[in-house]
Amino acid sequence: MTDRPESSSGGGRSAHRPHDSDLAAARATTEISHGDGSREPLRARRDPEGDPPPAAGQRRRWLRFVVSRYGWRVYALPVLLVLTVFVVVDAVRTGRGGPAEPIDPGFGALGPPPASAGVIGAPPGDGTFPEDLPIGALPAGGKFTENGKGTWRIVPGASARVGAGEQFTFTYTVEVENGIDTRNFGGDESVARMVESTLGNPKSWVHDRKFAFQRVDRGEPDFRISLTARATTREVCGFDIPIDSSCYNSDQARVVLSEARWVRGAPAFDGDIGSYRQYLVNHEVGHAIGYHEHQPCESEGGLAPVMMQQTFGTANNEIAALDPHGVVPMDGKTCRFNPWPYPRG
Repeated sequence: MTDRPESSSGGGRSAHRPHDSDLAAARATTEISHGDGSREPLRARRDPEGDPPPAAGQRRRWLRFVVSRYGWRVYALPVLLVLTVFVVVDAVRTGRGGPAEPIDPGFGALGPPPASAGVIGAPPGDGTFPEDLPIGALPAGGKFTENGKGTWRIVPGASARVGAGEQFTFTYTVEVENGIDTRNFGGDESVARMVESTLGNPKSWVHDRKFAFQRVDRGEPDFRISLTARATTREVCGFDIPIDSSCYNSDQARVVLSEARWVRGAPAFDGDIGSYRQYLVNHEVGHAIGYHEHQPCESEGGLAPVMMQQTFGTANNEIAALDPHGVVPMDGKTCRFNPWPYPRG
């Protein structure tokens, strides 16, 4: 047999045909022998020495590259992203990042509609207050009637019942004291429309399914909503604290709306005159249907309860100064004006 040529590298086996002993050794390391003489390939672990698979190694090399290039920012950016998402979600939840408000401000406990409880809603006092009170003073503005006739005319017109009325259905008339000329602010019918539309609004008392209202112009109503001249208002409501105010006089079953306030509003109520008139109606009718007590500002910066004396102020300290023994604490809270029992309807 002729000798196999040596490789040109001098000493290695031929690259074209491995020696028989090499093939046997290779088979020995890649096959497992069984007792019956059969063989099967040897399946070893891919990483017998614990080295990571190629994909994991690539991820680690990429991470080392990013860290070496960007440093601590690699860790800071995800944290900042999470914090940003949290702040945005919290701001949406609480509303422009401010403190969360109650859905609706409260208005006290409902009692039975008073049959004969005198005047409800007028501020108490002993007459020792100075005439020129800065809080609750009547602002400058249009003309109003100083002295009426002491009698009222019913504004003609009636409405369908508004509200569920599961417990109470109240009938009412709209009246104007004789001697008041309402042409300066739209006439009698304009007053009646404001009252009727206010009590029929979903933000008013009919939001509560207990209540319903119906305007009538004949018969004996449950109460009379009466626009009243200044002197008569003071006589019917009282004037212990020298501030023009409205009230509910249960002896007369009369919601007394001060014409002076209807025309000029109140500086403490920082809204337009239409909103203030809605507040007057809702507040005094609230007394007529059984909300006897006044309410303080509940939440700093929130909406004032409709049963708060917003004619005198929307800050608790201002009202407490007028009535130190009343229900309003001197706690520094200040609210925003609000004409509605259920401002979100």
